Amino acid sequence: MSKKMIGLLLIACLIGIAVAGIVKTNLENKDELAKIALGSDVDFLPTDEGLAKGELSPDFELTTLEGETVKLSDYQGKKVILNFWATWCPPCRAEMPHMQNYFEEHAAGSNVEVLAVNLTTEDRGIDKVQNFVKEYELTFPIPMDKEGEIGKLYQAVTIPTSYMIDTDGRVQNKIVGPMNETMMKEMIANMD
Repeated sequence: MSKKMIGLLLIACLIGIAVAGIVKTNLENKDELAKIALGSDVDFLPTDEGLAKGELSPDFELTTLEGETVKLSDYQGKKVILNFWATWCPPCRAEMPHMQNYFEEHAAGSNVEVLAVNLTTEDRGIDKVQNFVKEYELTFPIPMDKEGEIGKLYQAVTIPTSYMIDTDGRVQNKIVGPMNETMMKEMIANMD
């Protein structure tokens, strides 16, 4: 082997060790955030891969834009589209009319609920959220993640991020990026 090849292999190994250290630190931080958000006495923590299909979705309690308290566990027995978004996000803006149409045509009064969690810590203030909701004429609940803990717990790094949660409270799909009405309809129809 040439000295150049040995040098490249050595550099690749050092990069691999550095990446492994960063990943380990991030996973440890994620577990600590989950313990804070869920409480120290919980039996469930997300796996290292995040919330995978079949995992129980962590319960949370947030206040909506209208001041009502919502808990994810209150929707046990319903299929839930759990969406994370912000007003400044262009894909979120593109997705919201589809979500509202889906809610009006398929979800309202059915066994399906839409919860669009605003990542308030990432947004530009409550007045911007209120204006956004008014502009898009949104009628589904808008829980406000004022501390950013729930977005972190659900790993909503790229927004929009949505979870399809079944009637048992288990994750069936995670969608990173915008959805349209057809996607929502098909994913909900394909859940057990």
